[in-house]
Amino acid sequence: MTTLILKPLFHRNLERIGLYFENNRDLGIAVKQIKDIKWSKTHGCWLVPCQRTYYNYICKAAEQKAVINTELLKAYLVQKQGVVADVKKPLHKSTVSLLMDHPLQPTNLEALKAYRIKLVTMKYSEQTIKSYCNAFYKLLRKLGGTSINALDKTRIQGYLFWLADSNKYSETNLNMVINALKFYYEKVLGKNREYYELPRPRTTHKLPDVLAEEEITSLIKAIVNLKHRALIMTGYAAGLRVSELVNLKLCDIDSLRMALHIRMSKGKKDRFVPLSEKLLLVLRDYYMAYKPKEYLFEGTNGQAYSTRSAQEVIAVAKAKAGIKKVGSIHSLRHTYATHLLENGTDIRYIQAMLGHNNIKTTMRYTHIANNVITKIQSPLDRLKL
Repeated sequence: MTTLILKPLFHRNLERIGLYFENNRDLGIAVKQIKDIKWSKTHGCWLVPCQRTYYNYICKAAEQKAVINTELLKAYLVQKQGVVADVKKPLHKSTVSLLMDHPLQPTNLEALKAYRIKLVTMKYSEQTIKSYCNAFYKLLRKLGGTSINALDKTRIQGYLFWLADSNKYSETNLNMVINALKFYYEKVLGKNREYYELPRPRTTHKLPDVLAEEEITSLIKAIVNLKHRALIMTGYAAGLRVSELVNLKLCDIDSLRMALHIRMSKGKKDRFVPLSEKLLLVLRDYYMAYKPKEYLFEGTNGQAYSTRSAQEVIAVAKAKAGIKKVGSIHSLRHTYATHLLENGTDIRYIQAMLGHNNIKTTMRYTHIANNVITKIQSPLDRLKL
């Protein structure tokens, strides 16, 4: 009997099941009747969406005509269920390639599952879960056939050195990886904290680039799209992180108290920030034009606007405004804090509005604020030259 091999493929930005079989007239006729099936010259096979419904269609078409070989498909789906947080979301080509070309060995796949479950049950933020799982997954891929539980401290330190030396990881990224690995050994496996104490890289203290008020004005004026303009104005007017910006909901805008309610931000903290009168007027125009239902800035299917899209908005606006300074949405937050300080706002109030735990984090803006810097006379200006 003919063998029908089902193979996972990625075609035109979508996951597909490829149907491979030798010439069999009856099977060929039956396969062509499958809903939504397409022939691919690129892959030399028939393609259907990679979904349970279409697998059932294949089984029905092949009934008494072929033996179905699902080894490749099952292996891929096992990896996907262990690696991908939400299997219903569309995957990128790079992710599909990793699942097929670098499968995790069974022990490491189970370790990743347990790792994600522990993060979720301990109520870590979505961004932390994503960052930690990505860091842990990269190590597991690097291990190949070696179990994560076979590693000792020396080998882990060697891996960290490889990240720093060969991959040019920054101090911040390296610290995140260390925290991610410590979480597995200490929280998932329950080992003592002292067992996995690793040397921390020295953190550099870089000052962020901030925009002048004139540059902010040019930036906003360069944006024609009302939704994009409202997005950028909100980020600057409230000093928001990009995750806070895209997750704002209509119910978070309190026009009576003239405040924005920032919910469950970094550190799982809520805070209120003043609502700009100019911003409120723009948001009202934006609401009338776009009619968002839940999130203030909606993406596809009524979900929150993606952080990637928000970053693209500011990148395009900066290019149009001719602004060369490096920075993303977060640079608006730095600019917000610096402008408040330059206008005489108490540093303690700025700390509260930014949601900083430690005043030292907020104090760095004193090194940027122009009204502080210009008050200090250079010794060169005192010379009688």
